[in-house]
Amino acid sequence: MAIATINPATGETLKTYEPLTDEALEQRIARAAAAWEAYRRTSPDQRAGWLRAAADVLDTDRDAVAELMTTEMGKTLAAAKAEVGKCAKALRWYAEHGPALLEPQPCDAEAVGATDAYVVHQPIGVVLAVMPWNFPLWQAMRFAAPALMAGNVGLLKHASNVPQTALYLEELFRKAGFPDDVFQTLLIGSSTIERVLRDDRVAAATLTGSAPAGQSVASIAGDALKKTVLELGGSDPFIVMPSADLEKAAEVAVTARNQNNGQSCIAAKRFFVHRDVAEEFTRLFAEKIGALTVGDPMDADTQIGPLATESGRDDVAGYVDDAVRKGATVLVGGSRVDRPGWFYEPTLLTGITPEMDLYAEEVFGPVAALFTVDSLGEAIEIANSHPYGLGANLWSEDEGERAQFVRDVASGMAFINGMVTSYPELPFGGVKQSGYGRELTELGMREFMNAKTVWVGPPSSAQGDGDTAGAASE
Repeated sequence: MAIATINPATGETLKTYEPLTDEALEQRIARAAAAWEAYRRTSPDQRAGWLRAAADVLDTDRDAVAELMTTEMGKTLAAAKAEVGKCAKALRWYAEHGPALLEPQPCDAEAVGATDAYVVHQPIGVVLAVMPWNFPLWQAMRFAAPALMAGNVGLLKHASNVPQTALYLEELFRKAGFPDDVFQTLLIGSSTIERVLRDDRVAAATLTGSAPAGQSVASIAGDALKKTVLELGGSDPFIVMPSADLEKAAEVAVTARNQNNGQSCIAAKRFFVHRDVAEEFTRLFAEKIGALTVGDPMDADTQIGPLATESGRDDVAGYVDDAVRKGATVLVGGSRVDRPGWFYEPTLLTGITPEMDLYAEEVFGPVAALFTVDSLGEAIEIANSHPYGLGANLWSEDEGERAQFVRDVASGMAFINGMVTSYPELPFGGVKQSGYGRELTELGMREFMNAKTVWVGPPSSAQGDGDTAGAASE
């Protein structure tokens, strides 16, 4: 894929970029390694100050950056502005809480025969971030804010269709006053990732993307004995039980499936509705999906914009067409939109069977698959049969059902009476083919830190005739 800004609302190529030469890439990695040697010695309070400054810059740049994201990948302008605000919030969260989270953690010194014992968390170095296009600012910020607070240095390989947003991220941290080369954007193709990851000066990697991309990065990193964090695909279940507020559940279901034009790993994609309320919920869900406004993402009235790429739109159409050929029923939508750009109608399908491609695949677009079930156990069983396990939603007022859902659903996140989303205050990540490791909160910061144990013994004069602690060595 060329490194280029192509407006998905029109198909027009607006700007292209040449990838970094081998020499330029080598210089950037060298500069990152040199920057880390100085940056790791900065204090948490210094880093917190730079993060606050970056949040202030985002506030100032909000409208321009939002328009840039909408132009590059097609999300509505309102959604883009909200994304900028979310990034500023994450920066401020780490600025506020990061210094305390980096304080040494005391251990039981007496139990181990020490006068003092504690754990310090220290940065590990240069971290490569391979990021996708669907939330071009937020996905990168989920890595950048905790990594920079921790004292690590970042190299960003962003998706090739959002190069201007990628370059803005480097500019953002420079404008905020971070030391030179602490965060750099690499305009390179996917084929160059292995070279960067194998470089001895790069300590670890994080990737948000497809399962095949995660397998590739994990394999390379494993061969080089380097840490990785992977946030991969998702096909989140959205389960509706008889005790649910059906009107509210249907309203949230529309947003949960169609947020970001349906292009979200944590979007609800499979809807499991108890038979007792299936008819009413389906009616409400279909009406609300059918009422969505598709159009120019820059227009304030638009709720659904184009898909980010032509190939992505064609993939979505292929999944729907395959399902219809094999017996699925289209209740709403089901077609490309007849206008320039890469638009697809918000769609609701029923009658999904295992023979259909979308049964086991992640459909990255505004397509909802609805299943009728006879029990919560049946819904969870079908949901868990899927290879992904990122998020899961339950709508129920029954405490027993809630406990069963939390206990049994195979996911990294479980939301009850609300849609799965991300917050700086909550860990984010999945299980199974949705990846491993966690982003956000202190867990996200410590993924790329060394938890160093410190043991301090008594003064030499107090240790007697060579009997240090009387403990057996390992």
